[in-house]
Amino acid sequence: MTCSETILRDDHHDLISRIGVPMSFAKDEEIYGQGERADLVYRMISGTVRTSRFMADGRRPIGDFYYPGDVFGLETRGSHSMGAEALSDCVILAASRQALLAAGGEDELKGLMWEATVRDLESAREHLTLLVRKSASERVASFLLGLAQRRGEAAVELAMGRQDMADYLGLTIETVSRMITQLQSSGVVEFESCRRFKVRDREALEDLAAA
Repeated sequence: MTCSETILRDDHHDLISRIGVPMSFAKDEEIYGQGERADLVYRMISGTVRTSRFMADGRRPIGDFYYPGDVFGLETRGSHSMGAEALSDCVILAASRQALLAAGGEDELKGLMWEATVRDLESAREHLTLLVRKSASERVASFLLGLAQRRGEAAVELAMGRQDMADYLGLTIETVSRMITQLQSSGVVEFESCRRFKVRDREALEDLAAA
């Protein structure tokens, strides 16, 4: 996978849904900053969120993208290792650790944190594999396939632009654009606009992503 998939149990989702407070964020609005205290846990209701880290040399690696149903913001340390921004208008449930502890008990909170940590480790492993072992065309194919599988729709809307894709995939924006053009020319995908695409040949896309 190239984007986050939530593996939290239904009871953990129910706990956040029960005590979480809905919050609205406008496109490009910061949800929390890198280095800020990690006092809240978030569950996506609508929209898309990006996590990223700014490096001393100016680079901005992207950690992950989060979609409706995903839980994010859990940290084993006391502060956020990455910042989070809304890529589109978002509605998010926010619950404090203290409220989760009071509502579900210590074991429930530990279970939620454990499952979220496992998910993040698996996502990081797959992201590293994508960056280290795959060619540029394979990275772009994997990313588009992951989005298509996750959204389950004939036409997929992209909340992120080419620069975000490039930063996540460890490529230049020019390379991402060139790979997308190649996929379109070969009839694998069709971009109806710069932010909307359809998969025309899923088998070919899967083969390229799995290479």
